[in-house]
Amino acid sequence: MSTTKTTTRIRRTPSELSKVTLAKQGDRLRFSVALIQQANKKFYSVTIPTEILASCCFVTSRNEDPKAGFQRVLDRQRAQDIARYIDNEEGTIPGSIILSAQPEAQLELVGNSKTLEFTFDPKAFLVLDGQHRVYGFALAERAMRVPVVIYSGLTPTEEARLFIDINTKQRQVPNELLLDIKRLAERESDKEILLRDIFDHFNGDPHSSLLGLMSASARQKNKISRVTFNLAFKPALTVFNAPDAKNVFTITNAYIGAFSDALAEAGLQEKLISPTVFRAIMDTFPEVAQISAAQHGKEFTKSKFTSVITPIISQLSASKLEKSGKSVRDLSAMFSKFIKNDFSI
Repeated sequence: MSTTKTTTRIRRTPSELSKVTLAKQGDRLRFSVALIQQANKKFYSVTIPTEILASCCFVTSRNEDPKAGFQRVLDRQRAQDIARYIDNEEGTIPGSIILSAQPEAQLELVGNSKTLEFTFDPKAFLVLDGQHRVYGFALAERAMRVPVVIYSGLTPTEEARLFIDINTKQRQVPNELLLDIKRLAERESDKEILLRDIFDHFNGDPHSSLLGLMSASARQKNKISRVTFNLAFKPALTVFNAPDAKNVFTITNAYIGAFSDALAEAGLQEKLISPTVFRAIMDTFPEVAQISAAQHGKEFTKSKFTSVITPIISQLSASKLEKSGKSVRDLSAMFSKFIKNDFSI
């Protein structure tokens, strides 16, 4: 390290909205630090302005240009979503970015070990977790301070093992729970609100063909989750001109009831709650509804749906269901084929 050095302590106020990188390559930067020890590993906890962080990290090979590495390896759309969240929604990023200090950082503790000092360099830190967030910081117009955890002195093998641990042992919040929480956060789209209301009808209406077979906020065995339900109903909604939850429930409940009874007659009733089978049943709904409307007019009832789907059940067997039942597309195509096979003039 040179005997002459420039030390910069970066200070930003919470009201600053534009990014201004005050540091230049080779500057020594200082940030207040907390030293943490877990098991036999020590790491540092600091907060760093995003415009500094985005300019001194890389994600892949040390021999690759950091910016090119971010663009090659990561999903730009995901990073842009993060940037948009920061710029347009005044979003907060409370989760720590996890870095491994490289030799270029020349990391050291100063000021009675209360301050962390490092050299501002594009290869100062390898990102172990938070790659898309760092990429998003680089794309965002607005700057903020974010929590950062920095490991020092790791070997490449230790970095690789820590990367694997972080990315395999963390569990995502279940999608079912996220959908349930979106309502509380008032973050639902119009379609999500409609699907939630339809789900609630099926889950609570005493006349529901799926009563007792639904799970609202968690994935449960032998239950239809909210995620499966939403995926199943998206194609069904395409045939409704101006869908409202009650009308969609009334018509699709008659259809599902007809299918449920038909499966029961074939000794396959338990297959109704299989995610693949349920999605294939709903994937076939637009075609069945169209045939029913052509034959009986737009008064949809359980008996009228039964008359249309009877060819499916008469040709269906457990072996055929097993053969095509691993793919929604294959199973719905088989249902459609059975309906067409029965047509004659």
